[in-house]
Amino acid sequence: MTSVTLDTLDRTRLRARRRRRSRWAVGIPLWILALGFLTPFLWMLSTSFKRDIDAYTVPMQWIPDPVQLSNYATVLLGEDSILPAFANSVLVALLRVAGELLTATMAGYAFARLSFRGRDKIFLVYLATAIIPSQLLLVPRFIYFQQLGLYDTLWALILPGMFTVLGTFLMRQFFVAQPPEFAEAARMDGASEWRIFTRIYLPLARPVMAALGILAFVWSWNDYETPLVLISSPEAYTLPLSLTSFTDEQGALSPGLAMAASVVTIVPVLVVFLLLQRRFVQALTHTGIK
Repeated sequence: MTSVTLDTLDRTRLRARRRRRSRWAVGIPLWILALGFLTPFLWMLSTSFKRDIDAYTVPMQWIPDPVQLSNYATVLLGEDSILPAFANSVLVALLRVAGELLTATMAGYAFARLSFRGRDKIFLVYLATAIIPSQLLLVPRFIYFQQLGLYDTLWALILPGMFTVLGTFLMRQFFVAQPPEFAEAARMDGASEWRIFTRIYLPLARPVMAALGILAFVWSWNDYETPLVLISSPEAYTLPLSLTSFTDEQGALSPGLAMAASVVTIVPVLVVFLLLQRRFVQALTHTGIK
């Protein structure tokens, strides 16, 4: 019995050593790769505390000397403060996220659970519009919003972002995967379709909605092309447009100010992702996205 027990312990320890070695063999390359991806962000953070003359020194100075805190003061409180643009970006992003969640959940439920003539064909046609490059739609949107009197307003940025093919596709895939017995039992109890949607299926869709909300927020926050075409007044600038306003005496981009503004711009995206990352992973698992 003793020899059998010792052999079992030896085999267990050997397997444990092999697992540790395999974890190290996989973990070390991943850490190196992660550091490689983080290097540009570390350079941005370091440059945000530097004087412009020190931004491109060779070899690179990772720790600023001296530390230039005035970059952040100028970016936040100076003549070209990004705070108005920050407020515009927050407003646009929140309304776009709310609008997309509303339209995507309702459209996804309709395509997944409601029976009407030509449902699948309409969905395929709607899905096929995703192959149209977004840049191709900028000029028609410019003309359309100019005729509506919405050019150079934040509504020209908000309204197109409320309707996306990906959002509808994600929600439809989720609702299709849910058991139909829930709706059948509710209909037998006399529940309306709206009540079935809001009380049964919508609460189950929270992880997917959180993931879609993260994607919609990031797309809106980082959108540069659309404001560039549809916005001309500095008062209506969003953050991506406002970042181009930090120049030095010669008219060239000031690296210290630009990187300080970029750091401030990234913070909300990191906060949103860190708060909702668990639901984001759950959504990818539930919808089967790889």
